[in-house]
Amino acid sequence: MRVLNYLELESRLDRSGIGTAADQQRAALATTDVSVLTSPWRGGEPHWAAVDALRGRSAFREYDVAHCNMIGPGTLAVARHAKRTDTPLVLHAHVTAEDFAESFRGSTHLAGPLRRYLRWFYSQADLVLCPSAYTKRTLESYPVEAPIQPITNGVDTASLAGFEDLREEYRERFDLDGLVVFSVGNVFERKGLTTFCRLAEETDYEFAWFGPYDTGPQASETVRRWTQDPPANVTFTGWVDDKRGAFAAGDVYCFPTKAENQGIAVLEAMACGKPVVLRDIPVFEEFYTHGHDCLKCETRAEFREALDRLAADPDLRQRLGENAKETAGEHSLGRVGEKLVDAYRRVRNEVTSH
Repeated sequence: MRVLNYLELESRLDRSGIGTAADQQRAALATTDVSVLTSPWRGGEPHWAAVDALRGRSAFREYDVAHCNMIGPGTLAVARHAKRTDTPLVLHAHVTAEDFAESFRGSTHLAGPLRRYLRWFYSQADLVLCPSAYTKRTLESYPVEAPIQPITNGVDTASLAGFEDLREEYRERFDLDGLVVFSVGNVFERKGLTTFCRLAEETDYEFAWFGPYDTGPQASETVRRWTQDPPANVTFTGWVDDKRGAFAAGDVYCFPTKAENQGIAVLEAMACGKPVVLRDIPVFEEFYTHGHDCLKCETRAEFREALDRLAADPDLRQRLGENAKETAGEHSLGRVGEKLVDAYRRVRNEVTSH
């Protein structure tokens, strides 16, 4: 079976969770007997496809299932082509209105119109995949009128191999010492930026956020304020060339996010055996257990208490980290690959039988 795994604007999304998710899908499928194409266009680029179209040839390559990871015009073109040719269409719901809010300047005001667009967009699919049961419930509330199946994004443990060897280098690079409370990923208010910085102000630990942040006109006022004038014990590293260095340098992963569809970096921290402190939001209920593989908090006071407990108790840090590593093992890419192939075969059988 030949499957298109398409990420529109791929070169611009290489530093995003969506880019990581698509990379992990392809790595997972590499363990199966599915043949994967990453571009729908003849010649590999839309402009070459347009030339073919002008010459009366199809602009699209041939594939048995179209699996798309974004929501823009290129993906819409693939969706229209899939409908014309009775090709099964799988749309992956990485984007929801809820996790778009509080990301970029003006994103919260656009969340309502985006929800209406996504309801129409995802409803075109023969199957919608999403990272969690929470996301499925969110899409059903829009409502999306297509079958929806949760499949974990998984965690690419191979991409983290040898992270321990980078600890000294990255701690020296960013002048980190002692117990380091850290986060990894794009710096957004939706991901708990203000809580992260307020916790730093209220404690004596080192805090580090490894990941890019906007400085231009698209940056939110909150991101601009905290990154330009952070608390004395907070380091915003910007983009790091090797994510393994972030997981090596940090000691306690703190993620006070307000909304997630899953959170790949949490699984990566767990795969590295790091103790994890999370905001107690619905999506984490289906994956993680408070006191077993993480600590969950609702208020800033609870976050502060959790950090103090972990700082004072190395045995607790070790136990949570070991259990977290076992939890991450349940999200292996091998399992993801099997679930994706099963989904492709099922949707292909359903489309061809109608």
